[in-house]
Amino acid sequence: MSVRLDDIDQKILSQLQEDASQSLDEIAKKVGSSKTPVWNRIRKLKDAGIIGQQTVILDAEALGFEACFFVLIRTSEHDAAWQGQFLTALKKRPEVQEAHRLAGEIDYILKVRVRNARAYDAFYQALISEVKVHNVTALLSMEEIKATTALPI
Repeated sequence: MSVRLDDIDQKILSQLQEDASQSLDEIAKKVGSSKTPVWNRIRKLKDAGIIGQQTVILDAEALGFEACFFVLIRTSEHDAAWQGQFLTALKKRPEVQEAHRLAGEIDYILKVRVRNARAYDAFYQALISEVKVHNVTALLSMEEIKATTALPI
């Protein structure tokens, strides 16, 4: 479903991406509107599926999750049964923050957040015990340079 966004909608979405905990009054003031029209627009954007789940972003390092690994997976299996088993294994692992199926030499890339290298090894051992993979390469992120969930609207 394609939804046309006007300037006010885009401003509202930008404000929500920046800080969704803002009051309707604050958002309305920043976008040059009043509270009720902003609330109606937000409701319409939710109904259209443009605004999804609302949550908070936690500081992983402050909570002791100091290691971020990007895991490159190649598989020799490409049938639906294997893929279903793989997806089930990934979905039940809370360490997996993101998972993408790729085009090219690498089949999947995972973003895995854990406390340390031992915790990554436990994750890895659990994953390969549940599903057969051809090759796994883990890359440790030395520094997070940029991270955002905001879209460039």
